Amino acid sequence: MTDSYRSGSSRSYRATAGVPAGGGGTAASSSRSGATRGGRTYGRGSGQRVTPPGTKARRFVIIALVISALATLGGIGGWGYLKSLNDGLDRLDAFSDLDDRPDKVVEGSLNVLVLGSDSRNPDSTEGSRADTIMMLHIPDNGASAYTVSLPRDLWVEVPSNGADWPGGMSKLNSALSHGGLPLMVQTVENYTGVRIDHLIEIDFDGLKEVVDALGGVTMDVEPASGFDTLVSIHKPYREFAAGKQELNGEEALDYVRQRKQFDMGDFARMKHQQELLMAMMDKATSAGIITDPNALTSFLQSVIDTVRVDENFDLMSTALQFSNLRSDDLVFLTSPHLGSETINGEDVVISDGDTAVGMYQAITNDQMSTWVKENPDAVKGIG
Repeated sequence: MTDSYRSGSSRSYRATAGVPAGGGGTAASSSRSGATRGGRTYGRGSGQRVTPPGTKARRFVIIALVISALATLGGIGGWGYLKSLNDGLDRLDAFSDLDDRPDKVVEGSLNVLVLGSDSRNPDSTEGSRADTIMMLHIPDNGASAYTVSLPRDLWVEVPSNGADWPGGMSKLNSALSHGGLPLMVQTVENYTGVRIDHLIEIDFDGLKEVVDALGGVTMDVEPASGFDTLVSIHKPYREFAAGKQELNGEEALDYVRQRKQFDMGDFARMKHQQELLMAMMDKATSAGIITDPNALTSFLQSVIDTVRVDENFDLMSTALQFSNLRSDDLVFLTSPHLGSETINGEDVVISDGDTAVGMYQAITNDQMSTWVKENPDAVKGIG
């Protein structure tokens, strides 16, 4: 692969997923240490892959929290109720003043950038930054879905915001604090070469209300590395027994905020957050919720109160696009990387350039089913 590729359109678009990590040339840029060239890491660090554990995911996340129950809405107003939910969504200005964007190559496919914020996280000292970053790809045929998790510490080029940030290499999640949602979209598009169609922002703190509206969720709690239990580092310092158990909203959010007690660190936190979303999916599609109009209404309203979407997002058309998907049609991946390194005193995640460019080109050209078959080791499920 080369650093630049033709995305299938009439012009060439530069994706920086394969660009050496040392580029950028600003105060935020690194030296050549930790540079990625040809899928190898040079300089500090081992270059060893850090792979979240698990196998192919069997449950959906994010949008499915809303979409999964829509087909059952006949008893509470059907599409009319869905329209009222759509009208009640909070809207975000995510695409203003963006230019030189990647072209949309395959009309009918859908690429959604999902950001999970956790503003009340006791660990958060960085202000407005995204704790969870995912790209959801739905092919044109609607027969499958792919969710790619992008590590928040991925070392990427963040373009200039035209003011106080001159542009340069930085952590992916810093784009939000440097220039808000539009700069985050621009950064992801520049890195991947994939045109983003929609944006969804989830308030993880608000997920407490969603979990409670579901009557709690069942999660398989992972003990801290080297221990039989997990003790929260946040007040009231809950102790979680290992294994499957029912958690309410406060308990579930406390559990998925832990990271320092695990050898996998932030990758473990990301894994547990995804597991929470899947547990919510399971509970939301259970007979007790689907057959109870009041419980279903309460659940859907709590979800609507927890998410914000871009100005053009339409819940009804999205519901139709998701209508044929089942859990076995869903695949989880992590953006290809070479593990962690220290650059300018920061722990960052280094891109696996060649593999990343290949995967994102497959998303752009709507060829992910072929790419996954040819790269089975890239599928990093969390089930």
